Amino acid sequence: MAYSKNAPAGSGVTEDEETTAASGPDETVRVGVMERLIRGTGAFPGRCSRARSSRDKERRGSAETQQVRVASSLITDLVSTFTDWVFVKMMKVLVCVMALWGAAGGARSCGESRRVYGEKHELDTAPHTHISGEHLRLCPRDYTCCSSLMEDTLARQSEADFLSAVQDTSQFLLTTFTQRHRKFDEFFRELMDVAEKSMNQMFTQTYGHLYTQNAPIFQQLFSDLRRYYTGGRVSLAEVLSDFWAGLVERVFALVNPQYQFSEDYLECVSKHAEQLRPFGDVPHKLHIQVSRALTAARTLVQSLAAGRDIVNKATKLTVGSECVRALMRQWFCPLCRGLPSLKPCHSLCLNVMKGCLANQADLDSEWNNFIDVLMAVVEKLGGPFHFELATDSIAVKVSEGIMYMQENSITISAKVFQGCGIPRPTPARNKRSSRERDGKRAFRTYSAEEKPTTASGTNLDRLVEELQERLRPMRGFWVALPHTICNDERKAADVTNEDRCWNGQTPGRYLPSVTADGLVNQINNPEMEVDIARPDVKTRQLIMELRVAVNRLKHAQNGRDADLIDSDVEAGSGSGVGVEAGERFSDDWPAYGSFSPPRNTLPVDKSPRPRDTPINKRNRLNGRARSGAGRLSPPLLPFLLLLTVCFSLSPSHGL
Repeated sequence: MAYSKNAPAGSGVTEDEETTAASGPDETVRVGVMERLIRGTGAFPGRCSRARSSRDKERRGSAETQQVRVASSLITDLVSTFTDWVFVKMMKVLVCVMALWGAAGGARSCGESRRVYGEKHELDTAPHTHISGEHLRLCPRDYTCCSSLMEDTLARQSEADFLSAVQDTSQFLLTTFTQRHRKFDEFFRELMDVAEKSMNQMFTQTYGHLYTQNAPIFQQLFSDLRRYYTGGRVSLAEVLSDFWAGLVERVFALVNPQYQFSEDYLECVSKHAEQLRPFGDVPHKLHIQVSRALTAARTLVQSLAAGRDIVNKATKLTVGSECVRALMRQWFCPLCRGLPSLKPCHSLCLNVMKGCLANQADLDSEWNNFIDVLMAVVEKLGGPFHFELATDSIAVKVSEGIMYMQENSITISAKVFQGCGIPRPTPARNKRSSRERDGKRAFRTYSAEEKPTTASGTNLDRLVEELQERLRPMRGFWVALPHTICNDERKAADVTNEDRCWNGQTPGRYLPSVTADGLVNQINNPEMEVDIARPDVKTRQLIMELRVAVNRLKHAQNGRDADLIDSDVEAGSGSGVGVEAGERFSDDWPAYGSFSPPRNTLPVDKSPRPRDTPINKRNRLNGRARSGAGRLSPPLLPFLLLLTVCFSLSPSHGL
């Protein structure tokens, strides 16, 4: 075996191996040669100097150059091989890290979305990891955790959650109107019952059987007042006019027992009662007090019922497809993205709610008017139109009116005789016994301690105060409704968290501005398309209902009934309740005019009186006995009979 002459001494490299390494051997031979070359170079300088042959220095130098070139090539290949190995290892590590991160619940996992979705729905179609979102109709078509069935289910849930949020937010209004309507209605009804019972008890204790015989006229009065309060087509002016007309006919017959009065004659008396003012200004005062209080009470109860119905109708929404799409996109598309805990941005929520509640916002102007005038009427009921004081005053005012007629019976009778003629005298009658004359006391007024009370004077004040406190925050409710819903932390992110919320497409800040309120302004809503050219019919109807209620309340605030505005006039009453009617007589009245009917004749006006409606005629028939026996029955006020008899027998009076 011939060793290479160019290789260092002791390297063990033959000439054939050197030739093979230089000419490009295969990788195994080349590496082996390289290793022996490297081992040999450790002693290369010493050995090379001892083995150097003097016969061929040039050839040895050429061999060294060849070895260096081969070694450099081999080192380059080793570095390249090592680099490739490191790269492969790094890629494997990176793949492992990514796999571990995904298994730990990263963006590719749907574990959290499945958990939230499974709290209310079946998980049959819920994927475990992200899938392609090409099938989505409402959410962005990116990788998703929602199947088509899940998206449809969540869309229905978003609609249900929206309706529930509206109902929950408006529950305060609905509860207030419902409960206050019931409480005020029960209270007003109780006050009228107590007022009637108190008057009946007071008059019965004072006049006994004589009052109970003539009680129907008073019972009819309270019956008509209740019918008016409950919404009947009854004019308070006519009710009070009929009451005083029936009372004046009875009392006039009582103060003139020496005469016989036919029905037509008594009608003549009641016809001219406005000019006579037999009860003074008491009917006018009672009319003002009762009509204002009763009208305000009835209107308040009706308006509370109207408010309840309007809120109930306004919150029964029909959710359109555009609204459902926007609701789904803000509330459940984060779940489909695998981020179920991410809340929609506050501004995004406002735009969606303003679009879905655009028609309700249009109610706000008329709603505020309704609340304002309702509070004004409530305030009047606790002040000048105090219902409890008005009902308590009925018995007192009636007693004062009868006392006035008693004190002025001579003057009143003379004017009636002059205008209606002298009636026929009654057959001779015996003077009443002292027992009968002294058995009953004269009708009198009552002190403050004797006046009927309900012992619940503070109840109305408390009811009024509670209602006012509840009505104040109702102003602006419909415009504030989107804000109220979006301020719920379960529905939207806090306004200070705009950078970490769902903007409708991805997590991040919501850039569009918030639109204004109302249907017209939704033309600029970036979250949905709203048809502003077709106002909602139901909303238009609710606006009309609010306007009707406001008009009724405004009339009640002024003491008038909007339903009977033409007939319920303060100046009109059949017994002198009007100021103008009570201040002067008509031109055809004998005492101040040229007309004077023949003495001992009875002029009868055959035309029906304005107040002789079927209801009024029935009241008159129920309230007054028309037969001769009825006129001879025990009177309402025996002291008036005794007083008149005394006057008729006294020469000083000439009667």
